[in-house]
Amino acid sequence: MYENGSTFFTTAEAARVGDQIIAYQRVTGGWPKNIDMARYLTAAELEQVLASKERRNDSTTDNNATTTQLKYLARLYKAQPADVWRDAFARGMEYLLAGQYPNGGWPQFWPENRGYQKHITYNDGAMVNTLSIIRDVRDMKAPFDSPGLIDDDLRARLDTSFCKGIDCILATQIVIDGERTAWCQQHDRETLAPAPARAFELASLCSTESVGIVWLLMDIPEPDERVAEAIEAAMRWFDRTRIDGYRYERRGPHGTRLVKDPSSCVWARFYDLDTMRPFVCDRDGIPRERLEDISRERRDGYSWYASFATSLYGRYAEWKKATGRER
Repeated sequence: MYENGSTFFTTAEAARVGDQIIAYQRVTGGWPKNIDMARYLTAAELEQVLASKERRNDSTTDNNATTTQLKYLARLYKAQPADVWRDAFARGMEYLLAGQYPNGGWPQFWPENRGYQKHITYNDGAMVNTLSIIRDVRDMKAPFDSPGLIDDDLRARLDTSFCKGIDCILATQIVIDGERTAWCQQHDRETLAPAPARAFELASLCSTESVGIVWLLMDIPEPDERVAEAIEAAMRWFDRTRIDGYRYERRGPHGTRLVKDPSSCVWARFYDLDTMRPFVCDRDGIPRERLEDISRERRDGYSWYASFATSLYGRYAEWKKATGRER
């Protein structure tokens, strides 16, 4: 949505984009997703955007919405201090705080939501992204270190919110046969149990979302025993569920498939809660073992395997050394 160079934020173009970001900001304080908010708008288009400001059902943190806009506004305020950027940033932070459930989790959309949008949502990094920006603002980490951007009261509330969020993560780690494992994409907001979303997204153990959660936990300085045990257990689960000798080829000449490759390993996105076996699923909601057993549309239209978890191992070794847990 914006250029990375810090000099960009000193320009009139950066301010123009900032004005449009504020135009898209809903009365809730949050933003909708999947919109290029830097694109030039005609007068008629801008009028339509402003007419949607009262919407209360499309503010979200899904697909990096809201957190992206907050980072932009913080960088813009750092380069061009102005009340308009600070106030919009403040409304966005209040939006994040307002969406947190008493148990520490966040839904996918709020304040108005429906169906699986109400679940505690780890899918696509939604809750991890929320907690990450809450932590960084609390700690006044750049670009959130500008004088006047936040105050001590907000930092205290963010600290409480972050701690509650970590408590929710620990409480939702799935226990199977007495052993902690990983997390689902969604968890029921009341029971905390793994919960389904779309027809092909069954309640399950989800590797991709669990990678982001473990990264977040390993970034906690001086973790207590609960956090340390959650990390250790999750890493054991990743060891247990890795699929060695394969790589994932998406939309190749032979379609999306698993290809034998002795130098690679992958993890399935979903693992069965009872058998811990990997599965894929079509729009009929029936789990199947092989990619070839689902439609081409779902096979190519969703990410069923990934190697993201390999990135955890180097960080895990550093974490064990830093926390004195090397064996």
